[in-house]
Amino acid sequence: MARTADSARTAGSGRASAGAALDSLDFALDRGSPVPLYYQLARQLEEAIEHGVLAPGNLLGNEIDLSVRLGLSRPTVRQAIQSLVDKGLLVRRRGVGTQVVHSQVKRPLELSSLYDDLESAGQGPTTRVLRNERIPATGEVAAALGIAEGAEVVVLERLRCTHGQPVAFLCNYLPAGLLELGTERLESTGLYRMMRTAGITLHSARQTVGARSATAEEAGRLDEKEGAALLTMRRTAYDDTGRPVEYGSHVYRASRYAFDFQLLVRS
Repeated sequence: MARTADSARTAGSGRASAGAALDSLDFALDRGSPVPLYYQLARQLEEAIEHGVLAPGNLLGNEIDLSVRLGLSRPTVRQAIQSLVDKGLLVRRRGVGTQVVHSQVKRPLELSSLYDDLESAGQGPTTRVLRNERIPATGEVAAALGIAEGAEVVVLERLRCTHGQPVAFLCNYLPAGLLELGTERLESTGLYRMMRTAGITLHSARQTVGARSATAEEAGRLDEKEGAALLTMRRTAYDDTGRPVEYGSHVYRASRYAFDFQLLVRS
């Protein structure tokens, strides 16, 4: 009985926390705008999820309360919520209510660190270092870094998470002696930030983005099913002298990650 009471208190605390997060949101709905009200509400809820104001596990409460609070019809609120359910950001659970699942990371296609991008988006990034050692460079790595095959390089394998859920598996190769790469430091910040601190100025990169199905090993690391869609990225980064300083081969969960970029018309 005591265990049941404790569970009820825990559930009640979670609902209160979620309610407090939702109550703190200042919705700005323009009733004179041609943009439908359901879309305006959905977009603001999505932004709150993306920035961690509404965290995974939070409950939205019932549609009636939200419609009364915002002065919207219940069908309008239901349509907004359903659009986020369809995107995979919310889930309806019988006996529980509408719950935040996770947000999809939308990363600009530019020379930036995944850690920095997640942090600036309020995603609360964490890192687990799986490998940090010196090895002889393979032909592929040597070609990317402009060194002799068999020369010593540092290989880093890291699992990057947000809100406790894995987003990406990162494998990076750097010339030996480029900078000090302590595991503890790598788990508390981003690789590019460590480079900047060491006085390395990143200038440009060559990057290829693709997609494929997850292997059994990758699925296990990323909490996906074997065969799930993954985004892939290979990048060689150069400093301001033109020297290759890092070669990365990364995989990202397509269900939680997307590249976001702008296209311009060539004049």
